[in-house]
Amino acid sequence: MANRRPKYLNLFKIKLPLPGVVSFLHRVSGALLFIAIPLFLAVFQLTLGSPADFEKVRQGLGSPLVKLVLLGLLWAYSHHFFAGLRFIAMDMGLGMELDKTRRNSWLVVAFSLTLTAMIGGWLLW
Repeated sequence: MANRRPKYLNLFKIKLPLPGVVSFLHRVSGALLFIAIPLFLAVFQLTLGSPADFEKVRQGLGSPLVKLVLLGLLWAYSHHFFAGLRFIAMDMGLGMELDKTRRNSWLVVAFSLTLTAMIGGWLLW
């Protein structure tokens, strides 16, 4: 008789292939962007209040911690964008072979990190 009890899976020992990692990070980046919406709206509302409030926000954006958070959100947006394009192409039946899927996953990682570095370097520092 087969044992039907649930198996314990140690998720730290499972080696996920790169397409799986890209898929997981697509979900994580989408969740981060969704959680950041109230923060962006609050900051936007504060900047529209008065010139003094705008200056407070401008000075606050100079903080290294805030710059790091913005850089993380910039990565989340770029990764979510490129991974989303990849998934749309896969929904249309393009790039479904294993070698193309792996190559497209590398391209998503490379493009998102490159765009984050370029825009982050230009915008934040």
